[in-house]
Amino acid sequence: SAMLSQFIIHRGLIISVMQAIFSTIFYFSSTSIFPGFFMVGYATIYTMFPVFSLVLDKDFKEDSLALNFPNLYAELSRKRYLSFKTFFEWVLVSIMQGAAIMYGSFLLFQDEYIHIVAIAFTALILTELIMVALTVTVWHYLIVVAELVSLALYFITLFVLRDYFDPQFLGTWNFVWKVLSITLISCLPLTVLKLVMRRLNPSTYSKIS
Repeated sequence: SAMLSQFIIHRGLIISVMQAIFSTIFYFSSTSIFPGFFMVGYATIYTMFPVFSLVLDKDFKEDSLALNFPNLYAELSRKRYLSFKTFFEWVLVSIMQGAAIMYGSFLLFQDEYIHIVAIAFTALILTELIMVALTVTVWHYLIVVAELVSLALYFITLFVLRDYFDPQFLGTWNFVWKVLSITLISCLPLTVLKLVMRRLNPSTYSKIS
């Protein structure tokens, strides 16, 4: 679907923005911000299930009253889910979120590189899962399962890969509040904007439902 393709673009672009900022700060170094295993995990086990579960999303519930109004199909067919406008919207969101995560990590952790990797990658995973949740219109139980499984797999990784993470630091309140703060900065503006737009300009089928 159009939403799935745009979300895949967002998923790749946000980590590219983070890498660009990281390289710029370190005098255009070619060093990767995340180890290769994390890059592969980010594209597969950590985000793949929630992102591809978006194909289960629907515009409205099957038992909704909206099905009694055939004119709604004409409206849905006229609406373009994939256009230059929506593409540039996702590009802008990716740049803003990538910058927020990267600069937030540097401001909070400064010279502690191993902590920067932990905070930035954790905030990135949480941001992607939250973005999936914000995109869903009608929740399916498999979408919930995909989100929870991905989150569980990541947190298991945090405590298994001790060469990349500091287990003692991960269990501190200092790590938790900083991760939540960066994730909030990354996601809160978009969350508020989506809620306001849905409130001020709801779709016709949502009004009928």
